[in-house]
Amino acid sequence: MDVTTGEVLPVEAAANAVVTVEEEQIQRDNGRERETPPEDDCCPICFSSFTVPCRGNCGHWYCGSCILQYWNYAAVSKPCKCPMCVRHITTLLPEASLQERQEQEVKEVLAKIRRYNRLFVGGLTGFLQKFKELPLLIKRMVWRMMDPDTNSMYFHEVRIFAMLMSTLYTAAEFSFIPTGGFRIVTVFDYGAIAMILILRVVGLYRRRRLAQRVRHIAAAELEPE
Repeated sequence: MDVTTGEVLPVEAAANAVVTVEEEQIQRDNGRERETPPEDDCCPICFSSFTVPCRGNCGHWYCGSCILQYWNYAAVSKPCKCPMCVRHITTLLPEASLQERQEQEVKEVLAKIRRYNRLFVGGLTGFLQKFKELPLLIKRMVWRMMDPDTNSMYFHEVRIFAMLMSTLYTAAEFSFIPTGGFRIVTVFDYGAIAMILILRVVGLYRRRRLAQRVRHIAAAELEPE
């Protein structure tokens, strides 16, 4: 039996339509899967069930508080790297259902995630947001300089900041800082280096006091009653 071209084309069109519908359904299903973490998975940082789960732009899921804490030990003004694939995480997407949660802890984590996303949005908006969050970045930098476990002491960044401050000091024609015959740029530079070293010494002292406190608590628990 001969089949004409007019009979074949509608059949092919119908088959293509079915394939298109199936592909769209698969894409919708995959989209739904990406909105929630895998049921048989756990946070790669704390190895526990997800709490306030959020997904990085790399596709991996974490607890919101875990990935933010992980960022606290990363570079101050840069996005943290995914502990799974080492890609920079510039966007954190919370699970969609979390927006309806009313718990205070969930709200606080979501607010921190939004703050993180604004910092690394890129372009002029990201730069202005970093300028707005300058107190937070300076606070994180100070804590990092006090941490004995970090190798970066931010000499370069702090000395650049000191140079800018000396430029502003000179432009404003202030003269209340005694220079002792040195140029004001040199005074600010030496002051920046001294501040870095003092912060590191303070960090070492805090670490020693903390270790002593831990030993005392452990010794008190081991003493017989």
